[in-house]
Amino acid sequence: MPKKSKTAAPIYSGQTASEAFATILQHNLEYMLQWEQTARSWDDIEGVHQVRVSLRRIRSAITLFRPAIPKRVTKTWRGELRWVSGQLGLARDLDVFIDEGLNAIEGKLPFKGEKKLMKLARVHREKAYEEQVCPMLDSERYANFKTAFMNWSMERAWEKEELEEKERHNQQLGLIQFARNLLDKQERVVLKAGSRIDRQSPEQMHRLRIECKKLRYAADFFQPLFDGVTDFVGHLKGIQDILGVMNDVSIMHQLLEVLLEDTNDHELLEYAGALVGWRTCQFYYLMNGFDICWDEFTEATHPWWKKGALRES
Repeated sequence: MPKKSKTAAPIYSGQTASEAFATILQHNLEYMLQWEQTARSWDDIEGVHQVRVSLRRIRSAITLFRPAIPKRVTKTWRGELRWVSGQLGLARDLDVFIDEGLNAIEGKLPFKGEKKLMKLARVHREKAYEEQVCPMLDSERYANFKTAFMNWSMERAWEKEELEEKERHNQQLGLIQFARNLLDKQERVVLKAGSRIDRQSPEQMHRLRIECKKLRYAADFFQPLFDGVTDFVGHLKGIQDILGVMNDVSIMHQLLEVLLEDTNDHELLEYAGALVGWRTCQFYYLMNGFDICWDEFTEATHPWWKKGALRES
């Protein structure tokens, strides 16, 4: 059966926040399950990637909908989602390292050691799939998680929890008002994180990357409600691209520490250093355009308030 393309969850303006939350969770869990079998092998690296994207979307929804579904109610699921994603993390990092790092620069660096590093990365990737990804997918814990989480979302079990009056009110709030409040709040968080940011601070840049991702997911979730969301997301993309390369450099450093831990091979070490230098240079080149991207984002129209942009149910 062909896999469905990634689309926004089918929420609509007549829903409550609670109903929309359930729709988003179920939609992304179902999408994740379509890629589950593909994720068992690196023959198609989209498998692990799409499973992890679905998990990130679910985790982001749980975070963003916190005014209606409080943190204490989702504690168990946040732990399980973190565990599943963690078991896929090394395999995904190695997939990206091989595909977007080693393959992308193949034959372009004037240093030896390229084939040695590729072989080493592939061996570690195979081990990650065989010892982490597949055992997790076959585990009883994962099977129980899938069943229980789907039941929890379909039954909207959070509505039966002991809630504060404001939380109960937010669950039953009309989706349009809830979406506008959420998007406004998350945009303010991004603006606070990015204004006067110290670009030499990895911690501040990392925080901005995380908050931008949350805003991106929020916009994606509510895309069916408002015209113009795609354009708004496009204004955010430039910042995300820059911060994404920054994150790639950090992950590359961490991977190479693992891959090269037991080697004294000069050619291998020299090539690895050149590879990090190449990717770091890309990041600093992109950083020259940060101000332009930031201005573009801050001046972008908010489609969730734009007159005539509201889509009817």
